[in-house]
Amino acid sequence: MMNFDINFQLMGYHFLQLGIAFVLSLPIALNREMKDNGAGLRTFPLVTIASCAFMLVGMDIYDAGGEARIMYAIITGMGFIGGGAIFKNEQGSKGTATAASLWNTGAIGISVAYGRYEIAIILSIVGFLILQFSDPFKAKDRPSALE
Repeated sequence: MMNFDINFQLMGYHFLQLGIAFVLSLPIALNREMKDNGAGLRTFPLVTIASCAFMLVGMDIYDAGGEARIMYAIITGMGFIGGGAIFKNEQGSKGTATAASLWNTGAIGISVAYGRYEIAIILSIVGFLILQFSDPFKAKDRPSALE
């Protein structure tokens, strides 16, 4: 017969960490949702909690070298997903802020998994502030580099 053992204390701790990761992704997710930039309230929290969960599992079953490989895979995967958010046309490119934000939320999840909440909080705040308040500084009507 199979032994099915659940550590409810550890489960509660991981639930708390995943909840923190989820909450810290919300300011960025809300900004992207309100600006209608493709990825939003579903994508950003899923990226954050999945990154956190991958690291939590990796920390539980691998040594430091295995953890590094998990982190490397998350970083690479975020680059791949972010690349899908970027669209290029005659006027230039669009979606780079969303792509970078996806990468940022992956870093939030990793930071929470390692208990580096100060880094996760800073990433959340700075990411939100950049997205929320940088629009007036973006160059509008600049000539395309393709012309």
